Amino acid sequence: MGDVTFNPMAPEFVADPYPTYRRLRTEDPVHHNPLGFWVLTRYEDVMATLRDPRAVKEPIAAFVAARFGAPVPSLGLSMLDRDPPDHTRLRGLVSKAFTPKMIERLRPDVQAIVDGLLDRVEGAGSMDLIEEFAYPIPVTVICRMMGVPAADHERFKGWGLDIARGLDAIMLPPDSEVARRSVAGRHALADYFRELIAERRSTPRADLLSDLIAAEDAGDRLSEQELLATCILLLIAGHETTVNLIGNGTLALLRHPDQLRLLRERPGLIVGAVEELLRFDGPVQRTARIPSEDLTIGDRTIPKGELVMPFIGAADRDPAQFSDPDRLDITRTENRHVAFGLGIHFCLGAPLARVEGQIAIDTLLRRMPRLALATERPPFRPSLTLRGLAALPVSF
Repeated sequence: MGDVTFNPMAPEFVADPYPTYRRLRTEDPVHHNPLGFWVLTRYEDVMATLRDPRAVKEPIAAFVAARFGAPVPSLGLSMLDRDPPDHTRLRGLVSKAFTPKMIERLRPDVQAIVDGLLDRVEGAGSMDLIEEFAYPIPVTVICRMMGVPAADHERFKGWGLDIARGLDAIMLPPDSEVARRSVAGRHALADYFRELIAERRSTPRADLLSDLIAAEDAGDRLSEQELLATCILLLIAGHETTVNLIGNGTLALLRHPDQLRLLRERPGLIVGAVEELLRFDGPVQRTARIPSEDLTIGDRTIPKGELVMPFIGAADRDPAQFSDPDRLDITRTENRHVAFGLGIHFCLGAPLARVEGQIAIDTLLRRMPRLALATERPPFRPSLTLRGLAALPVSF
């Protein structure tokens, strides 16, 4: 039993969580935190838990509310927080839009968006890579897919950030500003989608929102609450994480000039490079489950009904799975990372995130041969769940 202190809101953890993960994995791999949840850091344990049908999601919202006084989402649960059969039904409705074949068709669109953003900043010689490049790419793509007017993305940008911060409700007092703003953000976004849904009901278009409304109208496949929860999930998940992939990935390359040089010399490595960037400093650091019966993991028994957090970011640096895991190696071939999760909740948008990451990073390096960090320590947003930069000033 280790006595490793795990405080995910400590500034040094926010800046670099990996030394803490290493200590936990070595000294206390199935760690019971004084705040009342379990932390898993070994690849094997994380994989086993994500595959285990006894480790469920649906009770999490009520659990967090009861244990930590956090507000229960009043808008209903999205498929991300549902178990079968509801999860299966909801995912089936949306998955058709995210098949690799459908996503491949978006490549020219994504390329045009990326080129347009770089055209805009090219003459300036510097930019905040998050604000002016990484953020607009996925938000523009998901807006087009869903049929959300691109002009509105400034309206919901703040709501999205507030909702994302609310994923850490477990670490926050229930009356905290972050918790309050997260709930307000959800309600604002729900109101926004109610208006848009009413509009699409009268004038359907060839977009994902119209498809989802048609599925709802076809009977009991999707309730109004499920429709709203699905729209919010797609919009938030569709951009928050990909922003972090592009930001964290570019930062990792700039901090590893040998790998940056190699990728410039051999652009054909981009597909494997994005997989390695996902493993090395992934956008999503942890997920959560609640056992429906006692679970034995390693030499510990986690009682039924307790909150378990499999740390994806820790699993992806486990030396038992990856040789020399703290080294960035874009030619790595054995790379079964868990950046997109595993099992029934495997990230639906993974094919889209991969395409966006590949095109964004490849084009950026090709068009900005003198790209360099404008600050040694760009700030990360304090978050237990999502790992992403608040800003990334670069010069070129």
